[in-house]
Amino acid sequence: MTEFNLHTLETAPIKSRPLLEGAKQAYGFIPNLYAGQAEAPSLLEGYLSLATIFDKTALSATERQIILIANNRLNRCTYCVAAHTPIAKGAGVPDDVLEALRNGEKISDPKLEALHQFAIRINETRGWVDQNDLDALFAVGYTKQTALEVIVGTALKVMSTYTNHLLNTPLDDAFKSDAWTAPDAKA
Repeated sequence: MTEFNLHTLETAPIKSRPLLEGAKQAYGFIPNLYAGQAEAPSLLEGYLSLATIFDKTALSATERQIILIANNRLNRCTYCVAAHTPIAKGAGVPDDVLEALRNGEKISDPKLEALHQFAIRINETRGWVDQNDLDALFAVGYTKQTALEVIVGTALKVMSTYTNHLLNTPLDDAFKSDAWTAPDAKA
């Protein structure tokens, strides 16, 4: 299989360098996902921009992580599940919610579980959800806006999980303690 570069500030295309510099300043290192995406400056910029936009949704940090980690798990992205574990912890996602997400289990909070299930349905059906899926989301207090914002998070995860699959991105040392193995069966 073709081997892709994990770029540094010195080897990255010119247009990717300021983005990698920003990541290094924010995290203290350049995550391997970004180092790989740097090969295509438009991908790296698009991913970072969409991540910023997703953070501006009406969803809470916990709700955003539910959408992201559900997609990571369904897309069987070992890198993303591991990387989002400390991110979720830092965002205050309750431990039981995080464990349920990592293990593909039901979340005990009914409202959060309804969001979780809707995110799963968006991913599994490629957006072809039915009225029952929407009704279940709305029944717990979510809105049409929520349904559409789930798509933003799903799109963000397509960009990262597909990149990691293509590049076989190695896990950064910072995420190794939260390593995750995709189950053999469909998530």
